[in-house]
Amino acid sequence: MLSRGWEWVDIVFVTGDAYVDHPSFAMGILGRVLERYGFRVAILSQPDWRSAEPWRQFGRPRLFYGISAGNMDSLINHYTANKKVRNDDAYSPGGRIGLRPDRATLPYSQRAREAFPGVPVIAGGVEASLRRLAHYDYWSDTVRKSILLDAKPDVVCYGMGEKVIVEIASLLRSGATVKDLRKLRGVAYVLGASEVPPPPEGDAEPVAWPDTVGQGVMEIPSFEAVASDKNAFVDATRAIHLHTNPFNAKTLVQRHDRRAVVVNPPPLPLTKAEMDAVYDLPYTRRPHPSYKEPIPAFNMIKDSVTIMRGCFGGCTFCSITAHQGRIIQSRSKESILRELDKMTEQKDFKGIVSDIGGPTANMYEMRCTRPDVEQKCRRLSCVHPTICKLLGTDHAPLIDLMKSARQVKGVRKVFVASGVRMDLAQRSPEYMRELAEHHVGGHLKVAPEHTHPEVLKRMKKPVIDNFGTFAKEFNEASAAVGKPKQFLVPYFIASHPGSDLHAMIDLALFLKRNGYKPDQVQDFIPAPFDIATCMYYTGIDPMTREPVHVDKHLRNRKLQRALMQFFKPENYFAVREALEQAGRTDLIGTGCDALIPASPPPVAVEARRLRAQQAIEKDFVHRIPASGKRPQPSPENSAGYRPGRAGAPRRERNPSQPQ
Repeated sequence: MLSRGWEWVDIVFVTGDAYVDHPSFAMGILGRVLERYGFRVAILSQPDWRSAEPWRQFGRPRLFYGISAGNMDSLINHYTANKKVRNDDAYSPGGRIGLRPDRATLPYSQRAREAFPGVPVIAGGVEASLRRLAHYDYWSDTVRKSILLDAKPDVVCYGMGEKVIVEIASLLRSGATVKDLRKLRGVAYVLGASEVPPPPEGDAEPVAWPDTVGQGVMEIPSFEAVASDKNAFVDATRAIHLHTNPFNAKTLVQRHDRRAVVVNPPPLPLTKAEMDAVYDLPYTRRPHPSYKEPIPAFNMIKDSVTIMRGCFGGCTFCSITAHQGRIIQSRSKESILRELDKMTEQKDFKGIVSDIGGPTANMYEMRCTRPDVEQKCRRLSCVHPTICKLLGTDHAPLIDLMKSARQVKGVRKVFVASGVRMDLAQRSPEYMRELAEHHVGGHLKVAPEHTHPEVLKRMKKPVIDNFGTFAKEFNEASAAVGKPKQFLVPYFIASHPGSDLHAMIDLALFLKRNGYKPDQVQDFIPAPFDIATCMYYTGIDPMTREPVHVDKHLRNRKLQRALMQFFKPENYFAVREALEQAGRTDLIGTGCDALIPASPPPVAVEARRLRAQQAIEKDFVHRIPASGKRPQPSPENSAGYRPGRAGAPRRERNPSQPQ
């Protein structure tokens, strides 16, 4: 501010991430976009939320505070699927944990109001977007209210926010009030008790809610209904997801006691020119110079290029479609090549582009071939159960882009690290050859996710035979271009709704028969808003209303995870327990399909011994020191000698009294 001669700023963005001026980071994009329109923007990165003082360091913002938990949901960032604290935070300097609070949107919004009462608070980002309506919260195992009622921002901007944030800033600069923001697409807000009409009684006509966008209004089951009735939760989830197409989505209204949350239709997708304008801004592509430690997430993506956004896959466990939309928004080839040229000018660029892709690697410029149908369509996946006949699946624009990228002066290699959509890739042998010959660094990531047909159906993923044919074609293409040692790295998920021990044993057998030994495995985490999360909470598929098996107990989830890495000696006893529980002891021994031997290996026995030893070496173990006096509890461990039990420590015994 001092170097620019600023005595005030228009907007203070508060983020739970380290500040990186790179187009893969939301604060980098939003800050540059607003700067382009003449707004003065300050970034408050990872502030100490225990006090409002950091929120005052830029002075009173003239327009608003923008609040975001960061590029990830703060709880998914903090905790594993087993609800254990993660050891690192990829979006923090040095990967350190503890630099952002749980549910960061809530304390950040509160501190903004405390710092300068009366300044509008606008929340956004993944955390706020996916919590804009009543939702199931995995970490508390409850249905929570909309984040609008918990964090109390004036509005929530959901989805990708470049358009709406400029509209909000422009309206507030022109003298508009917070209520004037209600007419915008991509926002959610709360109607006060005086603004909410009473619910209809008996056969009375439905309530006529105000329609600010003009696409109609739909009332979904209330918070009280979805919190007490799982069938109502299913109905609400179904309605929400059927109204995600910006061309035909209605405004959604959900009552919360005497108030109501209103969600306007999503913002319209960006045109190619608008995408270019966003990504052509003068990013430094660097973390803020104040950081002395590396930021892991930045190191991973610093030499990557985003060529598109959105995904029409519609996978039920994935939030990308819910956040970015299912309509593909692509940059022009010229814009992408300009970014590559800028990368080659950086001193530390070594000529290797780590990734050229997006949410998926091969959906570039793929859209519905019938715009009139696209505007009416409510299909949640363009590729499941089969690829829609109206979907444009031509890989020619992508192939041309890949060839041009390789020819940029200063670029030695362009890798594809984004996951390849296998069913689409198989439609273009030329793309498979280009990929195998020029863009694979020894291995290629793909995501079949599972092998069992019931689980794949619930995921909206192709049958496992699709992975088999893709692997065959990829191996043939690699051999044809003289690279026979290239291989696939498949990703799989444990404990997804529909998956039980029998399904995971099916997956383990597939892995053994095909020689796959995954180093990294993924446990299903029920993120707010997702269709799979509704299945996890209710045991019902909201789109078909069929019952779905769900393993919720952490012990069962641990067994499912162990089966994916049955080959690790330390998993021996968990795998054996899973096989015995499923009645598959035929897979114990020396047979061709045996997953584990009959006797535990020494490494497994030692691993079990170490786990048992660690379990009894906690602070809660009762010890009497040599002095004979009972130790006083420390402030950080005052729960008594039994773990997880709150209460006052035992009183000191009077030495004069008999024992």
